[in-house]
Amino acid sequence: MLISDLCKTDSVNANNVAVQVKVNGASHSHEVEPRTLLVHYLREDVGLTGTNVGCDTSSCGACTVHLNGESVKSCTVLAVQADEMEVTTIEGLANGDEMHPMQTCFMNNHALQCGYCTPGMVMASVSLLDENPNPTEAEVREGLEGNLCRCTGYHNIVKAVLDAAGGQK
Repeated sequence: MLISDLCKTDSVNANNVAVQVKVNGASHSHEVEPRTLLVHYLREDVGLTGTNVGCDTSSCGACTVHLNGESVKSCTVLAVQADEMEVTTIEGLANGDEMHPMQTCFMNNHALQCGYCTPGMVMASVSLLDENPNPTEAEVREGLEGNLCRCTGYHNIVKAVLDAAGGQK
């Protein structure tokens, strides 16, 4: 048997694992390699590209999603770990054409520049307000310290989160 013939066999996929994940309310079932990261599963298998791959080391937070309601960096979670769980991505925050209030506050407060970190920043901000509906500026800054933005300097991001908190009262 030639090496090229080995590459054409299904032996590469023999160790795949079936996962069933509810993403933004819709059920998805796929066979994945056990080491597939959730961020890659969401982008490549589910086809939702709003969750960005930033650093692949959990340092930047661009890949932040909600897993069973908890904010997680999806580059640190395997797709098989999300089996039978619910994932909310940036695409799942909006209600049809109506943006989530946090998305509106980010837009109204000019809390983005290039936009690459924005999906993860919005997801982390929603989670922050779920845990602390009335944070101080210092608490917002501390709560978002795991999400990096290379463009803005954070002032307008903090302003947007505080604006969203004020709108919840």
